[in-house]
Amino acid sequence: MIWLVSKIWNKIPVLWNWVAMEKWPLQRNFGGHVHVNVNVNGTNSRANYYKYKTVFLMGCCYTKQRIVHEDPAVLAAQTYFNISEIEALYDLFKKLSSSLVDDGVISKEEFQLGLFGNSKKRSLFADRVFHLFDSKNDGVIEFGEFVRGLSVYHPLAPQAKKAEFSFQLYDIWQTGFIERDEVREMILALLSESDLVLSHDIIEVIIEKAFEEADSKGDGRIDPEEWQQFVARNPSLLTNMTIPYLKDLNTEFPSFEPTSGIEDETSNSP
Repeated sequence: MIWLVSKIWNKIPVLWNWVAMEKWPLQRNFGGHVHVNVNVNGTNSRANYYKYKTVFLMGCCYTKQRIVHEDPAVLAAQTYFNISEIEALYDLFKKLSSSLVDDGVISKEEFQLGLFGNSKKRSLFADRVFHLFDSKNDGVIEFGEFVRGLSVYHPLAPQAKKAEFSFQLYDIWQTGFIERDEVREMILALLSESDLVLSHDIIEVIIEKAFEEADSKGDGRIDPEEWQQFVARNPSLLTNMTIPYLKDLNTEFPSFEPTSGIEDETSNSP
């Protein structure tokens, strides 16, 4: 049963292409006419400086905001990356955040474009990861959120942190528990995005066996403590929660060179 769950889980889109820049399917000219109307509001405080852009893309209207990025030294102290690696991640962030509109933040459409090469493709997994990266719940991912989100995937991040993140992925309704319907919804969504085919009966058996093993309290739902114990017994469930390349970005990708771009944006107001 665990093999089946692991196989399904490990079919989800991974974030490795964000690190392997040469393989990114991102394109600057996405097609269609793009009209940008910029309305700038701000104060003298860098922390509160915002730029709002209303973007009409292929008939769809959405709003994105740009803010001044956080200090790399602060991010290094809060994550498993060093300053040099954060500077390399900034180059990745710039490429992803400018794939549709160059405004310094990642929209959900750009997020999906980076994962699938298609900004319109719907994915429950992508929605959940985007939501967890977007810690401010403002509909965009800023650079600090990007770094902190990827930090969970760092090889040095402890298993407990990875398990906590994966628990939140499954906790679709954000109740603090994983329930059967949530697991069913996630499995069906992952199957629809993969080449795996499972019958309804097999899916129900997988869910039943998973709850037999994970729901140690027998209350019909899995709490964070039970999930941590379940993952500890079945670490293969966290296979895709580690991106090996993140351990040393500058060694794996020597084309990355420290850039002063991030320093300029953290030290200067537009």
